[in-house]
Amino acid sequence: MTEQKLLNRWWVVVGALIVQVSLGAVYIWSVFQTPLKRAFPSWTEAQVTLPAQIVLAAFALAVIFGGRIQDKLGPRKVATAGGIIVGLGLILAKFTGHFQPTTALWWLVATFSVLGGLGIGAGYVCPIAACVKWFPDKRGLVTGLAVAGFGAGAFFFAPLARGLISGTHYELLGIKLFPLPALGVFNTFFTLGVIFLVTVVAGAQLLRNPPTGYVPPGWTPPQPAAGAPVKEHFAPTEMLRTPVFWLLWLTYFAGCTAGLQIIMKASPIWQSFAFGRMASPVAEADFNRVTGAGAMAVSMLAIFNSLGRIFWGRVSDAIGRKTTLVLVFLLCGLTMLGLNSLRSYPLYLVGVCTVGLCFGGFLALYPAITSDYFGTKHMGVNYGWMFSAYGAGGLFGPFLAAWLMRPTGTVTYHASDQSGQLVEKTLAVGDYSRAFWVAGVACLVAAALCLLLRRPQLRHVEGKQT
Repeated sequence: MTEQKLLNRWWVVVGALIVQVSLGAVYIWSVFQTPLKRAFPSWTEAQVTLPAQIVLAAFALAVIFGGRIQDKLGPRKVATAGGIIVGLGLILAKFTGHFQPTTALWWLVATFSVLGGLGIGAGYVCPIAACVKWFPDKRGLVTGLAVAGFGAGAFFFAPLARGLISGTHYELLGIKLFPLPALGVFNTFFTLGVIFLVTVVAGAQLLRNPPTGYVPPGWTPPQPAAGAPVKEHFAPTEMLRTPVFWLLWLTYFAGCTAGLQIIMKASPIWQSFAFGRMASPVAEADFNRVTGAGAMAVSMLAIFNSLGRIFWGRVSDAIGRKTTLVLVFLLCGLTMLGLNSLRSYPLYLVGVCTVGLCFGGFLALYPAITSDYFGTKHMGVNYGWMFSAYGAGGLFGPFLAAWLMRPTGTVTYHASDQSGQLVEKTLAVGDYSRAFWVAGVACLVAAALCLLLRRPQLRHVEGKQT
């Protein structure tokens, strides 16, 4: 293998980052929540949460099928199709405002959530599977890099979405960079759909699988311990019969429940903290300041979500996946238990960013440990099955927050209507502490379960290797 060929594998990482940054905009849902409730005042907390739940479930389901197809067709074609589908879903979501509230909700679910989720899932698995095959020598680091862009997507797109909805500046880390037109929430869906379609399709063209039998120059594959009955590559049906898969699945579910609960609710949680301390009516400037801080929390969380994927992936290469998982679950669980007391904005940022850091670790560690334990031959579909835990957590985490939220009242605030006149509107606020406690305890239990992890030791049967 020439040095030029060795360098070429890094172009796969570049393509992975381009694809994932755009697909990661799924995490900006909390920015849309308040504008959608203003557009449809009759929507309950559970209803406005539903699209977030369904998009994550559709995403996880598509990873299974996308993984199976990309194992056969290669990552470029499947990721390209994913980019087209997710772009189309958001473009069609533009028409949500044309319907009555009940019909509008189901249209939004069908377009943003179902189509968008299927496109995201098809595109998401391809960079991971390709990078793992190109980098067996840096598996933890490269899976972190491959999914880092997904975590970072909200950092760039949350302020863009907020700015386009309200016509404010595009801000990064509180710095106003340039003004944006006021498109409203529905035209913002359309704009983002066009952006994602172009960028995902472009990044997909850099994705390739390595030649059969590829080994990085200078790297020697680790040999199993003498006499250890091991199987190098597991077919999906074989993997699903191992107890360790289900142990991994349960712990992944716990981590995703906690992380996605916070990611999908970061902005409204902060609004409940802040508006709960303010006297009504809240001035328009103060309302915009609080919602802007909520969008900033989404962006900051995205930074740590992205960094966690690289950081914990690299740590796991050094100290092992199991030890790293135990540390991440302990940190996430303790943070969730204390989150309700972190009510000043700096402390709130520390809390949600810590959860984001841990959640990023889960998204880097589970692809790596899936390939460690079950091989790379069927990596696409195998990780798809493992990733179904993410979909289940995506359904349960936001649902838990909406279901266990205890309404504490409503806040009246001033807002400008289309004619520029100030009008009074109301916003419900609540207490999310019970949901934090459930998720926190689940993470601590998962930390204990991770101590039981052992690599599956199925005996290799001559002539029946898959």
